[in-house]
Amino acid sequence: MNESKIKVFVTGGTFDKEYNELNGTLYFKHTHIHEMLELGRCRLNLEIETLMMVDSLSMGDHEREYIIKKCKKTPHEQIVITHGTDTMVKTAKCIANEKLDKTIVMTGAMIPYKFGSSDGLFNLGSALSFAQTLPSGVYIAMNGFYFLWNNVQKNKKIGRFETIN
Repeated sequence: MNESKIKVFVTGGTFDKEYNELNGTLYFKHTHIHEMLELGRCRLNLEIETLMMVDSLSMGDHEREYIIKKCKKTPHEQIVITHGTDTMVKTAKCIANEKLDKTIVMTGAMIPYKFGSSDGLFNLGSALSFAQTLPSGVYIAMNGFYFLWNNVQKNKKIGRFETIN
């Protein structure tokens, strides 16, 4: 059986933040996705591309248009996008409005991977699994659940994603 290749687009977010011990700030250096995949002993056929390294609160229309352009351009039908959780739903809506015939699963983390207690590794594994099994559409995968792009919200009071209805 030929397994299809999954495209992974990295956009930054809490997934890839580093902690500066000297001044207490979070910053971006490089993606941790390769390390995470190795730690998870991932054997999937993946093609990984870093599009940007930004906090999703700093992401604007230009960055979202670039993500959409890359989703359209890639020949892969299964796509996972790592993204900051604060505006993940907004980006998912923009992608969904393009009505691409692809399975696109967005995921992120509430705690940076480098902190050691991150939910990112589990979320990444879940997103990769969902990308292989869900039909075409745009989804968000967090904490073992997948959500349709238009029926999800981030509950900032309890720090997790939940269905709207």
